[in-house]
Amino acid sequence: MSLQIACVPVLSDNYVWLVHDAVVGETVVIDPAVAEPVLAAAQERGWAITQIWNTHWHPDHVGGNAAIKAATGCKVTGPKAEAGKIDTLDVMVSEGDVATIGGLRAEVWDVPAHTAGHIAYYLSSAGVIFVGDTLFAMGCGRLFEGTAAQMFTNMQRFAELDGETRVYCAHEYTTSNGRFALAMDPDNRAIQQRMEDVAATRARGEPTVPTTIGLERATNPFMRANSIEELAELRSAKDNF
Repeated sequence: MSLQIACVPVLSDNYVWLVHDAVVGETVVIDPAVAEPVLAAAQERGWAITQIWNTHWHPDHVGGNAAIKAATGCKVTGPKAEAGKIDTLDVMVSEGDVATIGGLRAEVWDVPAHTAGHIAYYLSSAGVIFVGDTLFAMGCGRLFEGTAAQMFTNMQRFAELDGETRVYCAHEYTTSNGRFALAMDPDNRAIQQRMEDVAATRARGEPTVPTTIGLERATNPFMRANSIEELAELRSAKDNF
């Protein structure tokens, strides 16, 4: 596989992802909150940034767009439904569209709920999906602009992916999400084991993501919800946890 993915931790808990195709020398930045650490990380690796892909309009996902674009001349792709809120967009995409890096195709999925126009990028041939703030390790995004019904649909759709699919989200929320998951399902051995692994990973100062769809099926209360009503109750409980 020619695809290399690097994590750039920024702000307090954001992750920006650098996706590099070594064959063609292209590099895509996913959701740059800020510019300088991202530009430095790319330069350190000798990677030329050619694109930015945004999943949604929130400032901690697009804040670095303008400066990275100015520094590299890269093209910015993002959600068509949120074009009015992302003034740096060159390419507007929605469900059924395709973004490409080298010879790899990323299917665009509409996954509204956290924001009204939130999208994800699914590279099926690489077994990778970039989900922004929709799916987290053992959690899901807050329902700022959408509904529990939309988030339930998203969770069901993600759950249908191959269990080995690697999920790249945009925040390090795993410890707090895991505490909530354990409170909701205290006898779940998979969650208990995962929390031990998470504690060890964080103690080493390492990110707990990417996660996998299989791991989320076993430990994520939102993906395991059996109805819209159950997901709504869980989300409300998590908001107040």
